[in-house]
Amino acid sequence: MGPHPTVAAIRLAVRRVLHDVLGTSEDPHPLVLAACSGGADSMALAAALAFEAPRLGVRAGAVTVDHGLQAGSAVRAEEVAGRLRALGLDPVDAVGVKVGRQGGPEAAARDARYAALDATAERRGASAVLLGHTRDDQAETVLLGLARGSGIRSLSGMAAVSGTGGRYRRPFLLLDRDTVRQGCLAQGITVWEDPHNHDPAYTRSRVRHEALPILEKSLGKGVVEALARTAQLSRDDADALDQWAADAEADAAGDDGSLDAKRLHALPAAVRRRVLRRAAIAAGSPPGFLFARHIEEVDRLVTGWHGQKALNLPGAVAVRRANGRLFFSQA
Repeated sequence: MGPHPTVAAIRLAVRRVLHDVLGTSEDPHPLVLAACSGGADSMALAAALAFEAPRLGVRAGAVTVDHGLQAGSAVRAEEVAGRLRALGLDPVDAVGVKVGRQGGPEAAARDARYAALDATAERRGASAVLLGHTRDDQAETVLLGLARGSGIRSLSGMAAVSGTGGRYRRPFLLLDRDTVRQGCLAQGITVWEDPHNHDPAYTRSRVRHEALPILEKSLGKGVVEALARTAQLSRDDADALDQWAADAEADAAGDDGSLDAKRLHALPAAVRRRVLRRAAIAAGSPPGFLFARHIEEVDRLVTGWHGQKALNLPGAVAVRRANGRLFFSQA
């Protein structure tokens, strides 16, 4: 008798990613880590990795991050690490981080977590880090991007492969949260539910427990699937536009890094604004604080030029137009 259907689906998703890692790694026995909070999604991921990795000659480990935001969090992180070791994963690291305040609590916690995952992967020499984001998480990400009004790239959600060198892999983006959690129940896996997931003070929690249920009640089932599908379509479009913008930037750039305003003006708005955003980020403007309204102001130096003064962007970046060119520099 084979495994429960949900367990089989989870293992297949992880197996496919491991095959891909094997195909791209120079190490014949690469180390792959599961990022695990102790919740159902990440414990299902860790269990599937522990099952599949030895069958493919892959070394399997895990890392759990203690954000230090709740009483007893360090003890809980060690408990999660113990459960991961009991699955047969090795090495297993419990890493404590200090969460800052920049960008709000959710963004600050995410930045601290990824910094810890990057550092652990580097220290351990891991070829990949698996993340347990599901199709439901993808739908939430798309809704959050839509609410911010920050363009098609935000609507593209999370990529199946991301990070430096394709470090981060998300095997579950085509699986819904219920399937993953049923897989945990079928295997008798102990999980921990983060209370922050139900705390209405967090935007993602409100999207998960209020916004999406209302949308499904009003529009019918299938909203999550439709949003996840929108993410993939948006990602394809955004990737094509980004490549166009990279080529257009190279064509418009001078030896001093300035951009030819006339050549920019001839571009479609979607491409031109991407070029301007790329130039601002290259000059030192933080991507997380560079919003559509900033790029629209810079765009007016191209399309509505009437001798405006220099603009100031986040990150102390100044943009000015002179002699038909745009100059981006530290203010």
